Order: sequence, then structure tokens, then C-alpha cells
Amino acid sequence: MTVNTGTSATKELLDSPVLKSAISKASFRLMPMLVILYVVAFLDRTNVGFAEAALEMDKGITAGAYALGAGIFFIGYALFEIPSNLLLTRFGAKVWLARIAITWGIVSACFAFVQGETSFIILRFLLGVTEAGLFPGVIMFLAAWFPNKVRVKMFAIFYLAQPFSQMMGAPLSGWLINIGDQVPGVHGWQVMFFVEGALAVVAGIAAYFFLINSPQDAKFLDKDEKKALLDVMALEDTVKEESGPRGVLAAMKNGKVWYFTVIYFCLQIAVYGVTFYLPQQVAQLTGQKVGLAVGLMAAIPWFFGIFACYFIGKAANTIVRRRVWGTGLFLSTGLCIFGSAWAGSNHLPALGIIFITLAVCSFLSIGPIAWSYPTAFLTGTAAAAGIGLINSLGNLGGFVAPILRTTVNQVTASDTGTMGVYALGVLPFVAAIMMYATKRFSNRADDLLDDK
Repeated sequence: MTVNTGTSATKELLDSPVLKSAISKASFRLMPMLVILYVVAFLDRTNVGFAEAALEMDKGITAGAYALGAGIFFIGYALFEIPSNLLLTRFGAKVWLARIAITWGIVSACFAFVQGETSFIILRFLLGVTEAGLFPGVIMFLAAWFPNKVRVKMFAIFYLAQPFSQMMGAPLSGWLINIGDQVPGVHGWQVMFFVEGALAVVAGIAAYFFLINSPQDAKFLDKDEKKALLDVMALEDTVKEESGPRGVLAAMKNGKVWYFTVIYFCLQIAVYGVTFYLPQQVAQLTGQKVGLAVGLMAAIPWFFGIFACYFIGKAANTIVRRRVWGTGLFLSTGLCIFGSAWAGSNHLPALGIIFITLAVCSFLSIGPIAWSYPTAFLTGTAAAAGIGLINSLGNLGGFVAPILRTTVNQVTASDTGTMGVYALGVLPFVAAIMMYATKRFSNRADDLLDDK
């Protein structure tokens, strides 16, 4: 397909009512299923926080083994991320995303049968292996469906799965534990793992029927809408191919890819440092046992995160706004993590919940902005490799976060865990500096954005 990459042609394409109609239809048709998939994925990777104390009591899993198991998920995830992305380009998103959801759901359900530290750690590793490729696969999928101008908004809608998962999942996990504890012969945490794993299998089957691989295959678009969407995506791909890396090896050697890997690593330190321990931190702040009540209070930060993520993602539609918002949100994340630790050490539960809420709102809103940068210069197999590399190595922050927090607490003899929380709040400041420094980058794909 031949496309005109001139400025007037670009604005004409982006301002076309037909294109806007196509984007609206695609969003309505695809986004709900993608959100559901990530809701279940995020629930299954973080519900272990609700079982921490019970696993120690019932199966003798120590704090160190829990931290290793919580983090080793990301080793399996990292090892199989790029191969999974490349297989997605071969088999299509419809088949591959469904396969991912079904297999990780089966592994997640198997946590109900954990017998000790070894089986817990092995299953956490396998959970990472089976889920590998879901998140970057969806990022690639959205980058193929939606132009740069609206991509952060679509990423933000997808990211709503995280707060929805925690807002609904936290009370659900607490409720399943309470209900399960009343069933003879089983523990509440076993019921939680089994039911939530089964939900992923159901979601995977549904994804096969609801997802569509590309705009070319979209029967819900009329002829003009399909042409408008294909034209604007072809225009962006032309620019990416001219100015970005081509092929797997070129993407993996690209300096910008590694730059955004570091930024994403710092972000994930904050995300999982807070998420894995949120139920325990809320319980400590309020003096209650982990259960339904703590689950409801742990849902508060995610409720407010929904609005922050959506409206900031919608507003960040120029390169300047993305840089300013991204820098400010990283600073806010670090400061609020510090604030939650300070409130906890001074026995101020209400203030602690407020700081945690602001931290969650901040780091949730950063993700869609951060992903707008690599998807603006990566396409084809370079996108599969580059996005996979950023996500896999960046997600190692989820491996480092619980170990860092536990190690710092042990070294400093912090009974309240305050020092470990402080340690997690440092890296977002590093990422803020790096995000601001992106003003030195030049990228032709950014010229497709309206900077007014």
C-alpha cells in the first residue's frame, strides 16, 4: 500500500470522521475482552499476597521462600517473553492470547494443591512461563490496531484492568478465603486459588471467539472505515521502518529499547513492591487480620486509580504532555511510597491509606505513557523483540522488589517493614530523571502527533 507521509496528508487522515468512527468501533469491540484477560492475569499473579500468612501457617512456607516464589514468577516470564511474542506474530493474537490464558489458568488453579516451599516456588515459575507474552502481546496488538494519537488512551483503558482486578479481586480473594475456611477438609486459600484459576481458563476460551487479529479481518468495519484505519496504520509503519530498527537483532541492540527497559524496570519495582504486600500493609496499618474487611480497604487505592489512569491517559496525547506527565507521576510515586512508610512507622493508618492510594494512582497512570514511546518507533518483528525485551527485563523489577524489601528489612532489623518500603521508593526518582531526559530524543513517528 502506498501512503503519503506529508504533514497535510497526516492531519487529513487523523482528522477524518471515518477514521474516528473506525477507532470507536474497534475500541468497543476489542477493549472489553482485553481488559477481562488482564484483570484475570493480574489477579492470578498477585492473589498470592492474600495467602502469604496462611501458606506459612499451613505449609511452613517462610518469608524468604515466599519472597523467592513471589519474584521467581518474573524469571519464567522473562525467559519466555520474546519467544512468545514471536509465536504470536506467527499464529495471530486470537489463538495465542487464548492459549496463554488457558494454560496460566490451569497452573494457577494448581496452587490449591501446594504442599510446601518447593512446589510453591515451582508453580510460581511455571505461572510466569505460561503467562509470558500476554502483556507485550496485547501491547503489540493495540499498536497494530490504533494510531499513535490515541494509543495512550487505549493503553490506559487496557491498564484499567489492574485497578479493576485489585478493586474487585481484593474483596473477591478475601471473600473466597472466608468461604473456603468454612468448607470441611480444605483451606480458604485453596478455594481462592482454584476458583480464580478457573476464571482464567474461561476468559481464554472467550478470547478465542471475541478477538480479531488485524483490521484487515474486521467484519464490523465498513469498507471506508477499514480503508481509513489501514491507511493510517500503514503510514505509521512506513515511518517506523524508515527511522526505527528492523528485525529481531537490530531491536535487541537498539539503545532506545534498553533505555526504556530501565525505565520500565524502575516502574515495576514500585508496582509490585506495593502490590505484593498491599494486603499485609493495610492489615498492619489497621490492626486487622487479612480477610474480607482488609480486602475492601485494599480496594480503595485501585478505585481511585481507575479514574487517574483513564483521564491522564486521555490527556497525554502529545509528546510534550507525555513527557511532563510521565516525569511528574514518577516523582509522585516515589514520594508517596516514602509517605506510606512514614505513616506506618508513626501509626497513622488513615494517612497511610491516602499515601498508598496516591502512589497507586501515580504508577498506574505511568504505564500507558511509558509504552507510547517504544511503540512509536518499533514495528514488525522488531516490535515483537523490542517490546518483549522491555517487558521481560523490565518485569524483573517484580522479582527484585520483594527480595529487596525483605533483605532491607532483615539487614536493618525493621520489625515494621518501614525500611524495606523506603528502599522501594528510590528507583522511581531515577526513572523520573530518565523520563524527563527523553526530550533529547528525536523520533519521526512523534511528528504524527498534534503538538498544539
